[in-house]
Amino acid sequence: MSTELLTRPQPSTTIFVPELVYFEPDALNYPKGKQIYKWAEQEGLEIHMTTSHNQIRDLPGETELDKYRIAKRTLVVGIRKTLKFETSKPSAEYAIPIATGCMGHCHYCYLQTTMGAKPYIRVYVNIDDILGAAKGYIAEREPEITRFEAACTSDPVGLEHISGSLKQLIEFMGEQEHGRLRFVTKYHHVEPLLDAKHNKHTRFRFSVNADYVIKNFEPGTSRFHERIEAAGKVAKAGYPLGFIIAPIIWHEGWEEGYATLIDKLYNTLPAEATHDLTFEMIQHRFTKTAKNIIEKRYPKTKLEMDEEKRKYKWGKYGKGKYVYKDEQATALREFITEQIFEKFPQAKIEYFT
Repeated sequence: MSTELLTRPQPSTTIFVPELVYFEPDALNYPKGKQIYKWAEQEGLEIHMTTSHNQIRDLPGETELDKYRIAKRTLVVGIRKTLKFETSKPSAEYAIPIATGCMGHCHYCYLQTTMGAKPYIRVYVNIDDILGAAKGYIAEREPEITRFEAACTSDPVGLEHISGSLKQLIEFMGEQEHGRLRFVTKYHHVEPLLDAKHNKHTRFRFSVNADYVIKNFEPGTSRFHERIEAAGKVAKAGYPLGFIIAPIIWHEGWEEGYATLIDKLYNTLPAEATHDLTFEMIQHRFTKTAKNIIEKRYPKTKLEMDEEKRKYKWGKYGKGKYVYKDEQATALREFITEQIFEKFPQAKIEYFT
């Protein structure tokens, strides 16, 4: 292979554009609904109407796998009727729902289970109702700070060029004395958010991982170097910055892989990024249901999901999941923690789970 081919820059990860767009009729009564409809027309997208964002039944595709892949390229624009927010521990007090679903194809993602037969992407146009509900939750806990997680059921950065909702949410939270916002992304398309009036009330986090994990299990997302370049832009825009290392996966050469990850962050991030820096660490886990779905949707996956190699950890509602056995989990936590504090002694590790 020639030197020219080795050094030629790779094309940037493209921004998400759906193949199909569905609208609830009432969504067009909202400014955001009209805005998205106009955008879809300008993009020349195939537009359909639907009675409910929960009832998309006519997706094309001959097999279930075909339908799944098309669903991941389908945008549904609707109204969020349920304004009761779910809890979001340990990241935040509440999850704030501005979108559901993700265009990425991360093999391990828990949305494989929680979204089940509805893997299409939904954005909600009644943003004022959602912000009003958030205000109520903040008032209930005053004078304590209430944190909201905006990425529990989606990657809102990857949808911002379509909805504009995340910037509205950031600026709303910037005005709240006792409200704070958090979200995480695997996408580098951060430009629409750099001039937001955030008042340092939003922690902008990026999901990062060892090369092995990104290469094998995160198709359809921005490359590592793109995420880190975006993190530098975000830090220079004054946002508090964070990184989530998730899922931490035990694999051959994992120590070198995670040490290299922290080295890359240390060697690439600008000084602004280290002033108020947090890390969160989440080991890989799966349920039997998730395993069955993942193996159907990604039949060639290299993701290790052997129950015999795992420990069953009980959760709430009498359900549980498979995590690494204590010896492996401790080794992962201690090694990565040491790497972080060696390179970023002022950083805060918020949790390992």
